[in-house]
Amino acid sequence: MRKRRRRNEIILGICALFILVAGYFSFFYTPASRGPQVVKVGIVGANKGDVAIWKSVAQTVRKKYGVIVKTTSFDGYDQPDKALKSGDVQLNAFQHYAFLNQWNKANHGGISAIGKTYIAPIRLYSKKYHRLSELPDGATIVVPSDSTNESRALFVLKNAGLIKLKPGKILVSVADITSNPNHYKIKEVASERTSRVINDVDAAVVNNDFAGPAGLGDKQTIYVEPINKDSEQWINIICARTKDKNKKLYREIVKAYQTKKIKQIYKKYYGNKQIAAWDVKLK
Repeated sequence: MRKRRRRNEIILGICALFILVAGYFSFFYTPASRGPQVVKVGIVGANKGDVAIWKSVAQTVRKKYGVIVKTTSFDGYDQPDKALKSGDVQLNAFQHYAFLNQWNKANHGGISAIGKTYIAPIRLYSKKYHRLSELPDGATIVVPSDSTNESRALFVLKNAGLIKLKPGKILVSVADITSNPNHYKIKEVASERTSRVINDVDAAVVNNDFAGPAGLGDKQTIYVEPINKDSEQWINIICARTKDKNKKLYREIVKAYQTKKIKQIYKKYYGNKQIAAWDVKLK
């Protein structure tokens, strides 16, 4: 009887070990190669800050879980979501909520946000004036013409107290301006041209991607986008396919990103240009 009990205990122990090993391999290893699992993350561009951030995340994930995180860099904003939906990458980190919502509407969904990364406040620039209060009556203000960036720019002008907008709308256009007491002329131009025409107008809302290369900085800034409920839709995010949004490994990668160490990297490379947004309080 004692021998039989001992044999049963050994069999149960072997079964338990088998289950643990099987679970480990199914979570961290690909069935084809039995090598370390690789998670590809699609990003746009590859500046020093992004490289440092994802290197740190990759080190944490490799150390804790034995999983390799690699970034795949794309040249344009139209590519990473296609790559994610097709399975060429498993996650991406390049877009904000507004961009994702527009993409899902146009492409029959399939992608979900699984974690916040940062927000990069955009600015109203001028080469003619040093303060917002100096803008004259009838001043010409340039905003980007594409729907998401135009909406964001108009909310900047609204928060600056220059105009009022129709309440309750997430995406707005110049047609949604309900009050413009100083008769500002709001001119829409392509995003990449906003920085080029700044010498010919009184002020321009310029996306960060184009402001830096154009030499626009603190000296030319007359207003900075506040971080409030209006700007929540511009918070950047890590995304996964909707069917994978609750996958434990991907949630662990988000946790590896949302750390004090990553905040320090943001501070080092971006100063106040990009702000960690996963625990920011929106007023």
